[in-house]
Amino acid sequence: MNFERLAEKQKLFAREKKNIDHVTLASYEKDFELTFTHNSTAIEGNTLTLMETKVVLEDGISVGGKELREIYEVVNHKKAYRYVKHCIAEHRLLDEVIVKDIHAILTENIIVGGIYRNQEVRISGAGHTPPVGNDMYHQIKNFYADLEWKKEAMNPVEYAAWTHAEFVRIHPFIDGNGRTSRLIMNYQLMSAGYLPVSIAKDTRLDYYNALEEYAVNKNLNPFADFVAKLEEQQLDTYIKLI
Repeated sequence: MNFERLAEKQKLFAREKKNIDHVTLASYEKDFELTFTHNSTAIEGNTLTLMETKVVLEDGISVGGKELREIYEVVNHKKAYRYVKHCIAEHRLLDEVIVKDIHAILTENIIVGGIYRNQEVRISGAGHTPPVGNDMYHQIKNFYADLEWKKEAMNPVEYAAWTHAEFVRIHPFIDGNGRTSRLIMNYQLMSAGYLPVSIAKDTRLDYYNALEEYAVNKNLNPFADFVAKLEEQQLDTYIKLI
């Protein structure tokens, strides 16, 4: 991926965004919120369709034949995404407090969130095993410490990809790590003036393979390219409105 080309598109969008009709822009942002919520929960096994997710989130109507957990997952994801946007509007840098808050919102009425696990976990089909015990605590603390210098060492899209990949590799929570990692990736993108991205369920094999390459071999390139392609698609969509 040509990250310089991506940066130029981001600058163009930032410069000309004011010329996009505000009603049109609001409708695109609303559509993204819905699609992102559906995709991010569907990747984790939530069975609500996009239309069912829309009915739950926009009309406040429950869907028959679905587990209550699935309803909470989509409602909570919308709340967590809005919390992310609120924090960014306040110019807050991503830190441990915000990450724990995001997780707590995501898992409200499902499990007690915002608390690191003390159990060993395995990821089905993965070639790596997340750290446990003191090693896990040490690695998650290093993750937060590394956020500051990594921001200066990487371009914004690579930095966002690393934030996701490293966090989900550590897998600090008993559940909800994937949803949390996708939200904090978008936190980093939006904080840098880029657009948030949504990973579709039908691309999850490529998504998982790219994350696995990082977790096993510390090679971020496949996942950074994966995220960059999504970002370019988003930017191209919005630039057409200018």
